[in-house]
Amino acid sequence: MGDSLITVVAIALAAILMFIFPLMSLSERTDDISSLAVQTATTEFVDRVKTTGRLTLDDYDQYVSTISSTGNSFLIDLQIQQLDENPGSKETQAEATKIGENLYYNIYTSQIEDELNSKGRIVLKEGDIFSATARNTNLTIAQLLRNFFFMVSGNDQYEIVGKDAAVVAVNGGSR
Repeated sequence: MGDSLITVVAIALAAILMFIFPLMSLSERTDDISSLAVQTATTEFVDRVKTTGRLTLDDYDQYVSTISSTGNSFLIDLQIQQLDENPGSKETQAEATKIGENLYYNIYTSQIEDELNSKGRIVLKEGDIFSATARNTNLTIAQLLRNFFFMVSGNDQYEIVGKDAAVVAVNGGSR
């Protein structure tokens, strides 16, 4: 009886070592590649807005398409902090003797999407701050396996995240 039990345990252990751990390793690698792809796409998207001074519907759709190609679903958070210079006794932004402070007004994802859908673009000016964050909303295979084997669970754990922000370098103008 003791030998049979040892044999069953050995077979189960061998199955875990031969199949489960390679599957976990492969799924972790897939998440790493997806995370890198999402971070790269997010950085390119923010850099395009920074260098052109415009956020267009085509750029946004291309960004969503690129990150969705990883096979995951994402929650995308966009934020624009528009610079509203205090006009008190100063002439230009570059003037060294400014009086007062500059204020930023925040515009968030739903407002940005509404304006993009109605106008097709948002024009930014030099000094505005644009940020984008994409987090996966689905559980990946690596997360499922990790939760099963290590009893780790939580709704706030995002495995695949892309995050970037930049100060707009040029005035978008009416081009």
